[in-house]
Amino acid sequence: MAIVPVIVLAVIALVLFIFAAAGVKIVRPYQKGIIEQLGRYKATVEPGLKLIVPVVQSLTRVDMREQVIDVPPQEVITKDNVTVTVDAVIYYEPTDAQRLIYNVANFMMAVTKLAQTNLRNVIGDMSLDNALTSRDNVNVALREVLDDATDKWGVKVVRVEIQRIDPPADVMDAMHEQMKAERNRRAVVLEADGSREAAITRAEGEKQAVILGAEGDRQQAILTAEGEAEAIRAVADAERYREIAVAEGEASAIRGVYAAIHDGDPTPDLLAIKYLEALGTVADGRASKIFLPTELGATLGSLGAIAELFTGNAPEDGAEAAAVDAPAAPADTTDSGQDGEPAS
Repeated sequence: MAIVPVIVLAVIALVLFIFAAAGVKIVRPYQKGIIEQLGRYKATVEPGLKLIVPVVQSLTRVDMREQVIDVPPQEVITKDNVTVTVDAVIYYEPTDAQRLIYNVANFMMAVTKLAQTNLRNVIGDMSLDNALTSRDNVNVALREVLDDATDKWGVKVVRVEIQRIDPPADVMDAMHEQMKAERNRRAVVLEADGSREAAITRAEGEKQAVILGAEGDRQQAILTAEGEAEAIRAVADAERYREIAVAEGEASAIRGVYAAIHDGDPTPDLLAIKYLEALGTVADGRASKIFLPTELGATLGSLGAIAELFTGNAPEDGAEAAAVDAPAAPADTTDSGQDGEPAS
């Protein structure tokens, strides 16, 4: 009989222990707890150790981490009546644990169906080419629609990514043929552009070569002409200086002979004869200029005396004296050269 109370106490203690253990709850750091009391919402608790009254109260944990939902592939008809298979991935993050628990019964199914429906709407308003090349626009449009729809569920749609858009096999083959034709066209155009540029470059090079060759020939002709002109001027100057030197030498010789004759006090007959010899020497053809003595009057008088000797009539003393005493005439210079210029 003494064992029965002990057993009863042990059972009571075990029940109390189980009851107390059922009232101890732990909320993880990435979770939030929803406490309900007798079926009604009481509070939302933060992570940590929480004590509740078993049977009367209950605690539901909500994972607040960012999560992903894979939207199953589905067929979508584009604006240009092409059926494509599209699937997407949705990334969402719970923001309000209370609304996520009480405002939607099955959030996963709801957001999946909503994503499929809006994929049909977004892709249906685009052509196939735009859908294939504008995935970013599709992602942004779908995210905005889902974010607005899930806001009352306490969820924020972070981003939506289109995994793939698969056109039918025949459309893919046509696209491949189109791409191949486009690449062939670009190759032909590039080859033609290259040939044209090469021809233009060659023509420009030939043109520049011809221009440079003509310029070189012109410069060569100019330099040759200038050299020949310089040579001609140098030869002409040398010839002129030589002729002047020869003429000056001959004139100096004549003046020396003339002075020697006058110093010897010659007779007029002898002067006339020497004058004629000197004239023969001067006009021997080696010089282009002839210098005549300045005492032209005396020379003419001597020539008159010689003429009288040949005729047998001697000039009178008065006439001879007049011829000797005649005033000196200005020098006369006759140019027998080729240029026809008077000698100075």
